[in-house]
Amino acid sequence: MSVELKKEIELEIAHVLFLDIVGYSKLSVNEQHARVEELNEIVRLCEQFRKAEAASRLLKIPTGDGMALVFYKSPEEPAQCAVEISRVLKDNARLQVRMGIHSGPVSGVVDVNERTNVAGGGINTAQRVMDCGDSGHILLSRHVAEDLAEYERWRPFLHDIGTFELKHGVPVSVSNLYSDEVGNAKLPTKLQAVRKHRAHVRWAEIGAALVVLGAIIAGILFFARGPTTSALRVLDKSIAVLPFENRSEDKANAYFTDGVQDEILTDLAKIADLKVISRTSVLQYKSGVARNLREIAQQLGVANVVEGSVQRSGNRVRVNAQLIDARNDVHLWAQTYDRDLADVFAIQSEIAKAIADQLQAKLSPNEKKPSNSRPPRIWRLSIFTAGRSHFSSRQVSA
Repeated sequence: MSVELKKEIELEIAHVLFLDIVGYSKLSVNEQHARVEELNEIVRLCEQFRKAEAASRLLKIPTGDGMALVFYKSPEEPAQCAVEISRVLKDNARLQVRMGIHSGPVSGVVDVNERTNVAGGGINTAQRVMDCGDSGHILLSRHVAEDLAEYERWRPFLHDIGTFELKHGVPVSVSNLYSDEVGNAKLPTKLQAVRKHRAHVRWAEIGAALVVLGAIIAGILFFARGPTTSALRVLDKSIAVLPFENRSEDKANAYFTDGVQDEILTDLAKIADLKVISRTSVLQYKSGVARNLREIAQQLGVANVVEGSVQRSGNRVRVNAQLIDARNDVHLWAQTYDRDLADVFAIQSEIAKAIADQLQAKLSPNEKKPSNSRPPRIWRLSIFTAGRSHFSSRQVSA
């Protein structure tokens, strides 16, 4: 496609299919070229690929041993494309491919050579979801699985397989998409290893628990006299980032709102002194319903909660955020940000920094670095569509 990208970065939620060739590094150079060309040909012949390309709503990003396909209409597009690719590869023992799908923000960037590239959390998370799988797997982030579950025809294909820990210790719930004809029904090797390790550790924990129980009984009187201050100090630095409310007229911007919450939660999770509840645990407290913050805090075992709203209109975005001590319903901090879309990730960094300061967390030198000082992950893209495209403002480190 022919695309004119502005110098300024614009935000857009994309649905990303990331795929690579398993065992690529072990192949000879000639074999590598042959496998990549074969995969490219299979992808180009897929009906869903052709539809998106014809509608000028597709970006193809070569990654050396595979590619990322960026769709913009719905999460059904990458899922359908993955199914079509998997069906063709089912009996192809020579070409072993794994796939991962995630919906999230991406950003268009222009490098020093004035060449167009793309980066962002949507692409990076799709790759990390893919990395959890083996040959033949089509893995989905929870975001995508929940969206596909809204369509009855996809429900028989969706199988929740548990939680993986990604970069920076951020957990992600993963679903396996498969049937008798497509995908790989086996549990990914990485998750098998995690479960075996947990089984071995469980018996050791039981023995250790008996020892700890004796120590607890022996120390009850001591802790009853004087540990209150220390315990409260730890509790003071616990926090849950609740789902933000989407106040945009276009309800499709819910992906954008979720992205704001995800980035704030991820930034806070990098601070060693903070106990941050995972996104999976807070997802049940969706906005739009009455919230009892004290009850939510008790259920999650935290003292503080962050809630807010995001409103997007044209190229402007308004983010409201509040930090509340849920034990006594006291507002510790609140702020409203009105910015261009290009500043959305700067807003997220400001919010995370302000919350950390309010909780008096001690940051290590690495944690004090502003998020925009991290080098972006840049992907080369081949552009097939013939219209205008909008991108997000996030450059995500590798």
